[in-house]
Amino acid sequence: MAKRFKKLSWLQAYASVYMVFLYAPVVLLPIFAFNDSTVIAFPLSGFTTDWFASLRDNSALKSAVSNSLIVAITAAMISTILGAFAARAGVRYRFPAKRGIMGLILLPLVLPEIIIAVALLVMLMRLGLSLSLWTVIVGHVLVCVPFSMAVLNSAFSGLDQSLEEASFDLGETAWGTFRRVTFPLILPGVISSLLITFTISLDEFIIAFFLTGTDVTLPVYIWSQLRFPAKLPGVMALGTLLLLLTISLLVIAEFFRRRTAQRRGLDASTTEGLI
Repeated sequence: MAKRFKKLSWLQAYASVYMVFLYAPVVLLPIFAFNDSTVIAFPLSGFTTDWFASLRDNSALKSAVSNSLIVAITAAMISTILGAFAARAGVRYRFPAKRGIMGLILLPLVLPEIIIAVALLVMLMRLGLSLSLWTVIVGHVLVCVPFSMAVLNSAFSGLDQSLEEASFDLGETAWGTFRRVTFPLILPGVISSLLITFTISLDEFIIAFFLTGTDVTLPVYIWSQLRFPAKLPGVMALGTLLLLLTISLLVIAEFFRRRTAQRRGLDASTTEGLI
C-alpha cells in the first residue's frame, strides 16, 4: 500500500510539473498583451489595451486574417467530406488491403509536418504549379483528413445500420436515406469535425510557410512580425485573441463529441471509440 501511494505521489508530481511547463507560456501571453511596455519582461510597467486597438488599423493583418479564414473554412469542409467517406468505408465495408489503406490515410498524424511540406513543395514545383492559397489548402486537407476521419469514425460506428435498411425497405433512395436518416444522426460528429479541422488549419504554420505565395496566412504573418521587437506586444495581443478563439472552438467541438458519445451510450468523459 505504501509503495502504491509513493508511486501515485510521484506520478502526480510529474503530471503537475508537466502541466506547468506546458501551459506557463500560454498564461504569460495575455499578461504581456496588456502590458503598456514594448519590452517583454518582468516587472510589468502598467495596464493598457492599446495593443488590441492597434490591430484594427493594420491592413496587412486584416488581409492575413481573411486569407486564413478562406483556407481554414475550405480545408475544414473538404476534409470533413473526405473524412466522412473514409470513415463510412472503414466502418461499413470490407475490401482488399483495408487496414493498409486506412493506415495510409492516417499516416500524416505521425509524419513530421516539415517532411509533408517539403514533399508537397517539390511535387508542386515538378508539376509547374504556382504557390497560392489553393496549394496551402491542399496541404491542410492532407493533414486534417485523419483528424476528421477519427471523429467521424465514432459517429458512423454508433449509427444503427438497421435504420438505413428500414429506409430502403420503405422505398427511399440512397440520397434520401442519407439526407433524412444518416446525416441527422451523424450531425454532431460532422460539426465536431468541422470545428477541429478549422482550428488545426487556422493555427498551422509549417505547411503554410512552405506552400504560401504572395498571400500569406495569419501564422506566417505573425512569424514575420517576430523579427521586429517593437511589434511584439501587438503579436501578443493577436495571440491572445487566437488563443481565446481556439479554446472556444475546442470547447464547442468537445460538446458535440460528448453528445455523440452519449447517443452511443459510451462514457462521454473518455475518447474511446474516436480512433
